[in-house]
Amino acid sequence: MSDTPWPARLSPKALAVLQDLPEHAREMLRDVMDIAGRDPWSFPPFDSRDIEGEDVRGAAVGQLTAVYWINRPAGRLYVIDIVWLG
Repeated sequence: MSDTPWPARLSPKALAVLQDLPEHAREMLRDVMDIAGRDPWSFPPFDSRDIEGEDVRGAAVGQLTAVYWINRPAGRLYVIDIVWLG
């Protein structure tokens, strides 16, 4: 895996999932979070019925889903959970 810094912070749960992902899925996650970091609202809300939860988003690509929170004050993303259907 690349030594460049991650474009988002990872929760302990997400970090544990990351350790078990195949290499190509880790790279896919890095790319997805890089895209989300450029425009955090480009992915849909995780629960569109929750009007107060607009900062919790789900970035899904193929078999990979990353649930992240947009930390507006810190200006960064925080990955809450990762789901890999592989």
